[in-house]
Amino acid sequence: MAATVTETFTLGHSPDPDDAFMFYAMAAHKIDLRGYHFKHQLEDIQTLNERAMRGELHISAVSIHAYAYVSDKYLLLPCGASMGDGYGPLVIEKHRTPNAEHRTSNEEERERLRNRLIAVPGTMTSAFLALKLYLGEFNYVVVPFDQIFEAVRSGRADAGLIIHEGQLTYAHSGFAKLVDLGEWWKNRTGLPLPLGGNVLRRDIPLEIQSELSAILRQSIEFGLAHRAEAVQHSMPYARDMGSDLASKFIGMYVNEFTRDYGEVGREAIRRFLREARERGYVDREVSIDFVK
Repeated sequence: MAATVTETFTLGHSPDPDDAFMFYAMAAHKIDLRGYHFKHQLEDIQTLNERAMRGELHISAVSIHAYAYVSDKYLLLPCGASMGDGYGPLVIEKHRTPNAEHRTSNEEERERLRNRLIAVPGTMTSAFLALKLYLGEFNYVVVPFDQIFEAVRSGRADAGLIIHEGQLTYAHSGFAKLVDLGEWWKNRTGLPLPLGGNVLRRDIPLEIQSELSAILRQSIEFGLAHRAEAVQHSMPYARDMGSDLASKFIGMYVNEFTRDYGEVGREAIRRFLREARERGYVDREVSIDFVK
């Protein structure tokens, strides 16, 4: 498109260091935005999922679980993935029980968790779907992701499903890990656990879709090439994390899968949503389509 383009696109992403890192170059105009303007809208992932179901934003981060319910309105961008390659959301509890780590791998531990109340950060999150694939049906209460530690600490819930920075801070906060769902999924399938992606509305003209996809890829690549300044930009969103821990968290979820899903990443999405569909946790066939 010509440099005179002035169209503004709404861009939804979560107020987390990995998303801030990913969109740094766009927010700070470090790359050529090709005449486009972007209105950044920061919301928690559950809110972004709900807004995507209504088709409100032009571009948005969404949970891969939620993509099953918005694929009629959105295409997946080929970059911007959050994949847990052997790590991912955690189930934690307040006190370590004897041999808890041993029991997380067997049916006895699963049965124990099924009969406990688990605080979850939203039913459209990929973490919630992964936990259903791991446990089957279980008892849960929905709690904002940043209040799950307190829900478990206070006894409102027996255990918590932890996403975002809690995956690195849980032990310091006085909790014990029962299961790492990304590790479980990797051991079982050999694939990374697909957690989040970025989507683009289908009604945007094809030539503009391609340009917007290229801009996002350039933003990710700029952050990876200028890591120190991109991490510094992300620090205001690094709840309870110093720069070293924030950099570690960013490295977990902004990586080569973020630059491009590749065939492994695409197969991970297909497998994740196919298993969910087969087990009745997704109630529709999903068309997994990427921006060309």
